[in-house]
Amino acid sequence: MRVALVTGASRGIGRAIALRLAADGFRVAVNYVRDETAADELISDIAKEGGEAASFRADIADLDANRALFANVAARFGRLDVLVNNAGVAELGPFSAIDSEAYDRLFAITRGTYFAMQNAIPLLEDAGRIVNISTGLTRGWAPMAAAYAGSKAAIEQFTRALSKEVGQRGITVNAVLPGVTRTDILSGASDEQLEKARQQTSFGRLGEPGDIADVVAFLASESARWITGQLIVANGGSTA
Repeated sequence: MRVALVTGASRGIGRAIALRLAADGFRVAVNYVRDETAADELISDIAKEGGEAASFRADIADLDANRALFANVAARFGRLDVLVNNAGVAELGPFSAIDSEAYDRLFAITRGTYFAMQNAIPLLEDAGRIVNISTGLTRGWAPMAAAYAGSKAAIEQFTRALSKEVGQRGITVNAVLPGVTRTDILSGASDEQLEKARQQTSFGRLGEPGDIADVVAFLASESARWITGQLIVANGGSTA
């Protein structure tokens, strides 16, 4: 049975991705950093639906922990077919207000994503899949998002370059760029901001984690074998 590792899987988009891949028949390695309770609940939910999952606590920004994560997944499941790099932090604010600590937190995840892919390559089965979660904020000139969007833009370039290096093994590497999606990140947004985001989409609603999970599930499937090095915008037609 195929195995998928989802980083930052305990909540939000990562949780939805883990649930969807489990429903598609994957055994799921659930990576988390702090919220053990949420990770355990996710594993329980997967088991209730007849799936199999195990949790792995690791901060991918810590390169030793990052390397150990892949060793532990290999020891537990014996293989790896799909890596979904979903782990991230939200650091938004005026250009002049992002201090060096916030900047470093953002780019530590970028570095961790790079080395997660590096650590995954020897383990991935031929015709494996790597899916990186970026952000729709890289598509424009969004105020308050310079450092955040910049950290994600680097991941998009990793995606394109790596796709050229692993293609001979049939491995695809793609990125998904969500628009405004209903997760904990929106907890600080005002009603006015949320309504504006809704009206900028073609459907008059915010994205849901499941909307993104469905795109990831397609890219993880055999049907996506001819798609690689692509940046897939999943924002409901938002004009933002």
